[in-house]
Amino acid sequence: MTTVRTAQTQLRVTHLATMPAVHRAFHWLHLHQLRLRQWQLEFLAVPAPPFGEGERATWFLEKFREIGLANCHLDAEGNALGELAAEPASEQRYVLLSAHLDTVFPAGTDTVPREEETRILCPGACDNGAGLTALLGLAAALRYAEIAPPMPILFCANVGEEGEGDLRGMRHLFERGSYAGRIAAAIALEGSGTAAAVTRALGSRRFRATIEGPGGHSWTDAATPNPITLVSRAIARLSELPSLNPQGLGDETRTTLSPGIISGGTSINSIPESASVLLDLRSTDAGHLERHAGLIEQAFAEVACLPGVRLRIEPIGDRPAASLPGDSPLLDTLLAVDRHLGLRTEFRLGSTDANIPLALGIPAAALAAGGSGGGIHTLAEWYDPTGRETALRRVLLVLLDLAQAT
Repeated sequence: MTTVRTAQTQLRVTHLATMPAVHRAFHWLHLHQLRLRQWQLEFLAVPAPPFGEGERATWFLEKFREIGLANCHLDAEGNALGELAAEPASEQRYVLLSAHLDTVFPAGTDTVPREEETRILCPGACDNGAGLTALLGLAAALRYAEIAPPMPILFCANVGEEGEGDLRGMRHLFERGSYAGRIAAAIALEGSGTAAAVTRALGSRRFRATIEGPGGHSWTDAATPNPITLVSRAIARLSELPSLNPQGLGDETRTTLSPGIISGGTSINSIPESASVLLDLRSTDAGHLERHAGLIEQAFAEVACLPGVRLRIEPIGDRPAASLPGDSPLLDTLLAVDRHLGLRTEFRLGSTDANIPLALGIPAAALAAGGSGGGIHTLAEWYDPTGRETALRRVLLVLLDLAQAT
């Protein structure tokens, strides 16, 4: 980044922050923290399990309409969308602001929130209750302030960020939907915190490996190949690969492999006819992902080369590894905003909705939505919105600068 460009960006951000309309938006956020909390309590009670986000998406669609966004609709993948534009934007490019609807918790999980002092307790309260609340708050504040930036802003409560959702909401938006090729920059709202910024996308490949055999009785057919044993042998071989570095100590490129779920068998005294394992392979390097995907196939092929044994390896997830270039205007904007607000930017690596645009060469980052949280991805998850206003101001300034400068 050049000194001249840095200075220009800083001047632009400083000017933005002094505009009366922006102060009106800040004022709305300051006065309506209780409304944000009530919205959060309301939508958290609407379950959004993997591949079951429809009811919550409909809730957000109605809120987008109430706030006054234009062209509110559900797309073919189930994303809830609304636009903030000075005029109909059918041929224009957009800045995207998104937050994912789904949680990691299966259908039937009790998601009715409870309150303990300032904390909100329930599965998904922080991930991504924090981001979704920020999405609504920023849309409402911009509408209240009557801000219509030169480049329209697309608000999206999207599906499919968690687990086997495999970023399906973002893939549709960027690759197949009506906005494909028309998004100039993207900000994903993700979890709690004030200064965090995910600018490096952690890549992952996910597989279901299944070994099948004839099965039988645990005593009389003891010589029959046992699929659970064979799956276990393959996992053990993979765990000993020297190229896997779970601690990541002293290695810029970190690659990990985790068996998440093992299933198979019908009874304790039967040799199962099949056994499966779900494998989560992650790396900061796309080449390492490809190489280790081959090593997974090799390890399972070696243990399954027995008479009567069949092997099947199915890809069930593919998140690309990528990073925001050091000379990106988005990075200039983010640093300028943080300097203006007196924040020290916390650059992070993560697997978020920003993976898709980053891999396509589109400037993108996942930004914290304020407050604090804990117990992420557990039934004891909690979120405390205290102090989230600073993070919302941060996102608003980044968003508006992108919408006028991109």
